[in-house]
Amino acid sequence: MKIQSAYDSWSSTYDHDRNLTRDLDQITTRNAFTNQIFHNILELGCGTGKNTTLLAEISDAVHGFDFSEGMIQQARQKLNANNVEFECTDLSKPWPAKNDNYDLIICNLVLEHIEDLSHIFKEAFRSLQKGGRFYISELHPFRQYQGGKANFQRDGQVTEIPAFVHHVSEFLRAAVASNLVLESFNECWHPEDHGKAPRLAVFVFKKQ
Repeated sequence: MKIQSAYDSWSSTYDHDRNLTRDLDQITTRNAFTNQIFHNILELGCGTGKNTTLLAEISDAVHGFDFSEGMIQQARQKLNANNVEFECTDLSKPWPAKNDNYDLIICNLVLEHIEDLSHIFKEAFRSLQKGGRFYISELHPFRQYQGGKANFQRDGQVTEIPAFVHHVSEFLRAAVASNLVLESFNECWHPEDHGKAPRLAVFVFKKQ
């Protein structure tokens, strides 16, 4: 199943299916932005709006991109906020975003489905204001090495969503090539991950 079709299919149950990676990402993201305020946030791969609710609380305006119309429909039903706009967008193509417009770009559990990281980082640099940050939370490559992929069950059948393995060094090289500077890097575990590889890799890059 193609990535876009898979997420359209998953959208109706995404928020309710047991998913430790999604839950850990939501907690980690909320902790990262406690007591912070932004003017304009661009959310890449907003999905059903699991993090958009938080972003709407800490920003004057949020622009959410996702290429799954099914996911965006769920997000629109969930959020009733005047400062949020959703747009169906293919992130692998030029973004409908203004230059130097955002003080935060955030991307959660999306880049495993994007083959060319360099395009993402170049567009992020273009769209960020000077001093703006690019926050990335992704399934840790260690998990991918072990075969971990986004997946969901429907009628007793498991659907695995196609993914690309991106090593930590790929993120760093793409950032350097796009003139974004690494500000922090963290690895995160869910409480049920005792003795296992980290579940998330979380990067923060800055446009100087």
